[in-house]
Amino acid sequence: MPRTYRALAATPEFTPFFAAAALRVGASTISGLALAVLVYDRTRSPLLAALGMFGGSFTQLLGATLLLSAADRTEPRAALCRLAAFAAFGAALLAVPGLPLGAAFAVLLAQGLADSLAGGVRYGLLTEILPPEDYLLGRSLLAVCAGVTQIAGFGLGGLLIAALSPRGALLSAAGLSLAAVLVLRVGLRRRPPRAAGRPSAAQTRRTNAVLFADPDRRALYLAMWVPNGLIVGCESLFVPYDPARAGLLFCCSAAGMLVGDTVAGRFLPGRWRARLASPLRLLLAVPYLVFALHPGPAWAAAAVGVAGVGYCAGLLMQERLLALIPDGTQGQALGLHSAGMLTAQGLCAALAGALAQYTSATAAMTALATASVLVTLVLERSMRASRLRVRPVPSPAPTPR
Repeated sequence: MPRTYRALAATPEFTPFFAAAALRVGASTISGLALAVLVYDRTRSPLLAALGMFGGSFTQLLGATLLLSAADRTEPRAALCRLAAFAAFGAALLAVPGLPLGAAFAVLLAQGLADSLAGGVRYGLLTEILPPEDYLLGRSLLAVCAGVTQIAGFGLGGLLIAALSPRGALLSAAGLSLAAVLVLRVGLRRRPPRAAGRPSAAQTRRTNAVLFADPDRRALYLAMWVPNGLIVGCESLFVPYDPARAGLLFCCSAAGMLVGDTVAGRFLPGRWRARLASPLRLLLAVPYLVFALHPGPAWAAAAVGVAGVGYCAGLLMQERLLALIPDGTQGQALGLHSAGMLTAQGLCAALAGALAQYTSATAAMTALATASVLVTLVLERSMRASRLRVRPVPSPAPTPR
C-alpha cells in the first residue's frame, strides 16, 4: 500500500521542515520577481532583468566547489537557521533606496553562494528525517509545495509590487525568511553531522571528484542540469516578452510543475519512473517551440503550463541518483545537483537575455527550447535505465581533524 502525503505529516519534524521550506520558497519567489521588475524599470534591459531574477545562480558553481562539504559536516539545524537569516538580511539590503545596481548584484551573488550550501543541507537533512522508502514521496511533496508557493508567491509578489512598490515586496520577502528561522529553531532538533572531519574546499573537491568519477552519475547530473537550465532561460524572458502578463506565465509554469510533481511522486508506478525521464525532459522543452509563431496570450500560457509538467523529470532522476551515491555524502551529492542546476539556470538566463538583447525574446526562447530538445536526445543513450545500475560505491576519505 503506497504511502500518502498525509502520512508524512505524522513523521516527527517533517511538518516544521516542510513549513520552513515553503517560507523560503515564497521569500525567494517574491524577492526574485521584485528585483527583476526593479532592475527592468531602471534599465529597460532584458539581460539585466533576467540576471536580476536568476543571476544569483552564477555563484552556485563557486559554492559547489568550495563549500558543499559543510552540508555533511555541520549541524543541520544551526546551518539552515543561519542561512535563512542571511537571506532575510540580503532581501532587506536590496530594498535600500538608491542602492547602486552593482551593489545589488553583489548582494544577489552572495545570496547565491549561500543558497548553494542551503540546498545540500536541506536535502541531506531530509534523508535523515524520512526513511529511504519515503524520500521520493517527501521530495515530491516539497516540489508540490514549491509549485503552490511559487504560484502564490508570484501572485502575491505582483500584488505587493503594485501596492507597495518593488522595495516593499523585498521587505516582505525578508520577513518570510525570518519566519523560516523561527520555525526551524523551534521545530527541529539538534543532530550531529553525517560525516567526520572539518568542512574545507579540499574536502569538497575530493568528494566531488568521487561523485563525478562514475559515468552513470555524470550522465544523471548533466541530464538534470542542462535541459532544465535552458528552459529556465526561456522563463527568464517572461518579463521582456510580456511585462503585463509575466506573472501569469510564471504562475502557469508553476502550476504545470505542481501537476507533474504530484503525479510523479504520488501516483507513478516504480516500473515507469526511469522510462519516462527522457520523454518528460522533451515535454519540458517542446511546447516552447510555439513561441516561434508569436502566440497570443492564451496559447502562450497553455504552452508554458504544459511544459511545466516536464520539470518532474528531475524528481525521477533524483531517486536514481540517491541510489548511486556513497554513504556519508548525501548532503553534498544532493547539494551538487541543486547547485549545478541553479548554475545552469543562471548561465542560461544570461544567454537568453543576451540573445534577446540582439534579436527578440521570442527568438531567444525558441533557440533555447530547440537546444534543450537536442541535449536531451544526445543524452538519451546514457540515460537508458539498463545502463543505470545500482551498485556499491566507495565513500571518500574524510579530512583529518
